[in-house]
Amino acid sequence: MTNNIWGEICETLRNTIGAGNYSNWIEPLEFVTVTDQVAQFVAPTSFFGNYITQNYADQILYLFQRAGVPAERLSFRIRPMGRAASRVAAPVSQSLSIASKSSSSRPAEESLLPEAPLDPRYTFDNFVVGKPNELAHAAARRVAEGGPVSFNPLFLYGGVGLGKTHLMHAVAHELRRRDPNLNVVYLSAEQFMYRFISALKDRRMIDFKQMFRSVDVLMVDDVQFIAGKDSTQEEFFHTFNALVDARKQIIISADRAPGEIKDLEDRIKSRLQCGLVVDLHPTDYELRVGILQTKAELYHAQFKGLEIEDGVLEFLAHRISTNVRVLEGALNRLFAMASLVGKPITMEMTHDCLADLLKTSERRVTIDEIQRRVAEHFNIRLSDLIGPKRLRAYARPRQVAMWLAKQLTNRSLPEIGRKFGGRDHTTVMHGVKRIDELRQADNQLADELEMLKRTLSA
Repeated sequence: MTNNIWGEICETLRNTIGAGNYSNWIEPLEFVTVTDQVAQFVAPTSFFGNYITQNYADQILYLFQRAGVPAERLSFRIRPMGRAASRVAAPVSQSLSIASKSSSSRPAEESLLPEAPLDPRYTFDNFVVGKPNELAHAAARRVAEGGPVSFNPLFLYGGVGLGKTHLMHAVAHELRRRDPNLNVVYLSAEQFMYRFISALKDRRMIDFKQMFRSVDVLMVDDVQFIAGKDSTQEEFFHTFNALVDARKQIIISADRAPGEIKDLEDRIKSRLQCGLVVDLHPTDYELRVGILQTKAELYHAQFKGLEIEDGVLEFLAHRISTNVRVLEGALNRLFAMASLVGKPITMEMTHDCLADLLKTSERRVTIDEIQRRVAEHFNIRLSDLIGPKRLRAYARPRQVAMWLAKQLTNRSLPEIGRKFGGRDHTTVMHGVKRIDELRQADNQLADELEMLKRTLSA
């Protein structure tokens, strides 16, 4: 009975997420059962399971529940090596291990090849460029053009969800498009370690060394995970040197700069710092809006006729500021929900649908931050802002800071007053009321207040 329900869910998903996404991500899954409110599947790789969880879990669970099946979460087992899927296999054309005409003639190496499916969405066309990531984008573009470059390796680093993996996938896609016979390996540092340990256990280190030293481009994601693994670092070091000596391109990513990765050998740090080290900075408000607008255009083409209310994208860009993946996932969830219920995306739906995300990402602004930012904005000293002087040049900024403290924190009026030189709560109340009155009549002040709120909340 549940298998029949899964078949119906698949048909619904095909219509809601599009045939391409369905073929790439849903069709390769094998549905097993629902037990103890857990929907169990077999997936080709752990990447598939993680991707489904991040992008389609809400839709799948909603459809199960609508069909009367009490599923609260998804669980994935990884398909054993060599076992074919009962449905259509994962899109091999989107997987990037080693690709060359000669690879088929080396069956002994086949099981050592790292499986790292490329996300078909992660291309240069879908990468939104802004000031925080423009250097990383330019460097990645240069490598993707092929041929020798003046920097090797290219080292990309930054926090979660800032675009490192997107750029690496984009480079791989572009290299394959330009030359399908190019030997390119893309894998995580954990996969490199796993393949190395497997080769040691199976006494196939010669195959392992030959395989990794024969590539044209080596791309290793999240290299910080080999820190502290002495044997893996040793092999990575020798592989790195061999490829650089052979003038083969290397691209590495991590969550921090090479010199800041604890327990990474100094000689590896030194090698990594020899190339171009690029920091992907946290996204700013304008870049986040641009990312959302690009995604919304794609979704509009997919969900024809689905409208989104003015201000929703800007609201999301304000509230979800630390992780682009979470930001994109929020928009994906909104469009999925709107398509399922057949209603436009409104601000009310946004608050209801994303209540958990909005609560998690809520910015905790402090009064100290507000005071510093307001003092900088009005070009006065912090001591004058909170001090006893009643000159207009200090009084108005002080009232603005009090108004922001009331708007952006959960502090009481007496608590706010104490932070402003021990002032009485009635003084704070008067200041807040005065700014409320002025912003109704003064558009310039209203714009300044909105800008300060946006900056403090970002």
